[in-house]
Amino acid sequence: MQREWVYDTNSSMVADLVLAGGISETDLQEFLFRELRRIPLEGRDVLVIVPDDTRTLPMPTLFACLDSALSSRANKLTYLVAGGTHSHMTERELGEHLGADWRKSRGAVLQHEWERPDALVQIGKLERRYVRQLSGGVIDEDVPIRTNRLVLEHDLVLLVGPVYPHELVGFSGGYKYFFPGISGPEMVHQSHWLGSLAVFPGLHGHKYTRVREMIHRAAALVPTETKGISLVMDGRKLIGVFTGPVEAAWEKAVDLSAQVNIIRVERPFQTVIACVPTCFKDLWTGAKCMAKLEGVVADGGTLVLHAPHIQQPSLSHGDWHRKIGYHLRQYVLENLESLRDVPKAVLGDLIQLRGTGVVKNGKEFPRIRVVLASAVSEDECMQMNLEYQDPCSIKVEDYEGRQEQGILVVREAGEQLWKLI
Repeated sequence: MQREWVYDTNSSMVADLVLAGGISETDLQEFLFRELRRIPLEGRDVLVIVPDDTRTLPMPTLFACLDSALSSRANKLTYLVAGGTHSHMTERELGEHLGADWRKSRGAVLQHEWERPDALVQIGKLERRYVRQLSGGVIDEDVPIRTNRLVLEHDLVLLVGPVYPHELVGFSGGYKYFFPGISGPEMVHQSHWLGSLAVFPGLHGHKYTRVREMIHRAAALVPTETKGISLVMDGRKLIGVFTGPVEAAWEKAVDLSAQVNIIRVERPFQTVIACVPTCFKDLWTGAKCMAKLEGVVADGGTLVLHAPHIQQPSLSHGDWHRKIGYHLRQYVLENLESLRDVPKAVLGDLIQLRGTGVVKNGKEFPRIRVVLASAVSEDECMQMNLEYQDPCSIKVEDYEGRQEQGILVVREAGEQLWKLI
């Protein structure tokens, strides 16, 4: 592919910079300067929403480019890290994520606080009738739509982030940085719950899903002007940038991401070892590796999550995981009444890591074995209905290059979706 700027013939005017060999810092800066010049910024307060460090992208380069392009023109500049319910990054982690010079920015850098009521503002609600129809009756209540109040305190919002296949919504990015990225708990729980139940098959790696529809319906309530900068990564290489109206830019990014971030194989593997990146600090985020690879594990096969650094089920959701354990979807649905006090996002997470399977006479029969090789103890794993293996007993390199023997090793798992042809 050659580097070029391509514009839609319709009014959306999405600008695309695509370079298969990788987009350099110079290319990125030139492109962003050019496109941001098209947006009137003078005298306006600008909010830039960016992902946390659980997403792979050249954030230090991107932050420097955005800051250079925006700081001299905007009246006020604020960066908001859209971490959803993820734990906050430390000062050191922010420096690694945004770059060593992040404190020199004229703009303030803040992190979303999803459980702090005074940090949120309600902008509307999704009506019960609509939600019930959308969810097939799974959700039968109004869903209040709350977002970070900074959205209403600025004149323009830029949603910036990569687009990957996503287990709960189909593809990440776009308006997902609003909901659940900087939303209140209601949308966090209900969108996670709907996506985790996978009421509608084929969710993962599909552009438009009912969860995506729910997100876009909520985003339509945001009164502030919003633009999108969607990025596509091929491993650690930035290969695509799409700017313009949020949904239109996201759509183009999805099309490219589907080409490079969905890997199709002809046969399933008996054993899959997923090396969980250190950016996933708990099982809540590390479960992405399970979701990305379950589809290529043979029936009765084994998926090992190799995560020596992970010590907790969740850094943000208390002890629910230890109290209840991980269970199959059918088990959770059959026991909803006894689980009614459990936050819906937590229930969804308990389903995701357990995978698919059946329940007969109250006993669970998972389709595959999920083995956790982490700093979570064997006793804790048993308490949470998970299998345990000492991470020190696994020499990952001994399993590499053995695909013909039915063994797959995925380094840096969690972002590319593996599927059977």
